[in-house]
Amino acid sequence: MFKRILIPTDGSPVATKAARAGIGLAEALGARVVGCYVAEMVQPVFGARAMVSQQMIDEFNQSNRDAGQRHVDAIGKMAARLGVPFTPVVSTGHLPHEGIAAVAKKHKCDVIVMATHGRSGLDKLMMGSVAQKVLMHSTLPVLLYR
Repeated sequence: MFKRILIPTDGSPVATKAARAGIGLAEALGARVVGCYVAEMVQPVFGARAMVSQQMIDEFNQSNRDAGQRHVDAIGKMAARLGVPFTPVVSTGHLPHEGIAAVAKKHKCDVIVMATHGRSGLDKLMMGSVAQKVLMHSTLPVLLYR
């Protein structure tokens, strides 16, 4: 059925639960797991009164990538405990759903297992929904965990 499962994470508790479920599915199917974190990069906006330096932006972006690596490593440890083959990926981009799709394509994944935070109303409007965007734009099956 599925041979390579992509599990994107944002490091949240629900994403950790989704990762656990995705790894369990991989174990049951004899599939591999690709764990990924898409680090959203902050771009400089300079002007006469810029309050943020390029160094501050670079430090923030590096911190974000480091956090992503920790989140992906945590998925890797879960996979290792169950003997599931695992590939870690930390990528960068401006739109997480596009980064997830790019990782899925590059690693030839055939399903995406990810969390949804279940936001609605103003929270959804303000924060958006990466899961919804992945679901709308993906050419792969997407299993949402809530």
